[in-house]
Amino acid sequence: MIPHRLLVVCSAMCSAGMLWSAVLIAGLLAGARLVPTPAAVGIAALLTVPGVIAGVIGNRWYYRTTRPRLRWSLTSWVPPHVPHWASMLAGVIFFGFWLSVVLAFAALDGNAEMRDGQYVIENNGRVTVINQDDYDRQLDHEQQISLGILGALAVGGVFTTAAVLTHHAAPEPTHTQSAGMPLA
Repeated sequence: MIPHRLLVVCSAMCSAGMLWSAVLIAGLLAGARLVPTPAAVGIAALLTVPGVIAGVIGNRWYYRTTRPRLRWSLTSWVPPHVPHWASMLAGVIFFGFWLSVVLAFAALDGNAEMRDGQYVIENNGRVTVINQDDYDRQLDHEQQISLGILGALAVGGVFTTAAVLTHHAAPEPTHTQSAGMPLA
């Protein structure tokens, strides 16, 4: 089992990663790159990935006999003791990060790079010279995509670690919630 303190630390790290990603994405949407891309994405990954791993492993250990009753129903994928409002809140926040990724992908015009002292975008083999503002905007979209993905992972990490942390206070599942018994 994963120690309780480690789960608390991982949950806090994922929460910080989610907040970090959200603030930086909001800055990008407002037109300001608050932190250079390598630092922004690196810090988000360092805060998010350990919690996601701990949450997945912890949930696998605690709920290995519980599987979804309905394949496409959100509530069937949530551990039985987690309030529905918590799963819906996690879904809304996840959707916000997903939407930021989709919008950034839609705004990308190609691969922005610098060649021979000029800013260019290469798209399907066609190279177009652009100005520095357009180049910076393309880099902002790339950073937004990375932060949106890491933010969405952080939402999952917070949700799964919180589910494991609150498991001890939850009632034991009935035989109808077990994968081994038929539903009543």
